[in-house]
Amino acid sequence: MKNPPSGADRLDLLHTFVRIVEAGSLSAAAQQLRTTQPTVSRRLQQLERLLGARLLQRSTHAMKLTEDGQRCFEHARELLERWQAIEADLRGVQDEPRGALRVLVPTVFGQQQLIPPLVALLERHPGVSVEWLLQDRLPDFIAEGIDCAVHIGPVDAPGLVAIRLADLPRIVVSAPGLWGEGPAPQSPAELATLPWLALTMFYRDQVTLVPTQGGEPCQIAIRPRLSTDHLRAMCNAAIAGLGVGIASTWSVADALAHGQLVHLAPQWMAPPLPISLVMPPSRFQPARLRAFIQLMREHLPKVPGVHPPA
Repeated sequence: MKNPPSGADRLDLLHTFVRIVEAGSLSAAAQQLRTTQPTVSRRLQQLERLLGARLLQRSTHAMKLTEDGQRCFEHARELLERWQAIEADLRGVQDEPRGALRVLVPTVFGQQQLIPPLVALLERHPGVSVEWLLQDRLPDFIAEGIDCAVHIGPVDAPGLVAIRLADLPRIVVSAPGLWGEGPAPQSPAELATLPWLALTMFYRDQVTLVPTQGGEPCQIAIRPRLSTDHLRAMCNAAIAGLGVGIASTWSVADALAHGQLVHLAPQWMAPPLPISLVMPPSRFQPARLRAFIQLMREHLPKVPGVHPPA
């Protein structure tokens, strides 16, 4: 290359590349950068020539990071964040949260229980924007450009940072009278004889129940009439009388209050699920991410139906 880019120009190239990945396409990146798609494409090609590596695989309908592109994206985003921190420090600028935050949250929980802290974040920090992605999974943080994820359940993926925020109590519920004549079931043995609904992220053909007053857990085998990977579908099926299900207390509070569901075996409950804020390891966290973490720490233990972490 006859005239290699200056240091400032290289930062511009890296900034364009990060914007392409986070926006999901060259055209979206061009719109955010207030420039044209050919300009963005030219900057990407220049960066690839400079590094001697293909960073993106592009087709008519899709764009995917290469292995080199994933490494470049991780380094570039951290470098740009550090540069912003240096500028703010040397100019005496307060470390005010600003910039885009990309967060993945559970589908139902993220639509209801997590909106208040999201609103608080945006009201406190006008310079922050958030992309709120509703999916019940842990993402590939680097490839998808995700800053953090709120995750319900154990975090088994190695190499990730998981901050325990709260615990989610779970109870056994069914439609009134599902068990037939007589009083509602009070023991795990009675529950085992009923038709069941499985929430496949957490249980399939066996459930564990623990006494609320302390004692040994009890496991019962179940044969689900319906298995689903979505909490709302399972709750609606329970209300319709298809079977017994285990649900977080917040998700069935209204149905219990209106008599659509009944709390079975109230002296027993399923082990609570941890709620964690998960992110890739990094030596530097931008102010917007720190602000989001702090708000989640403050808010989640106060949510009805959620307990502080054990």
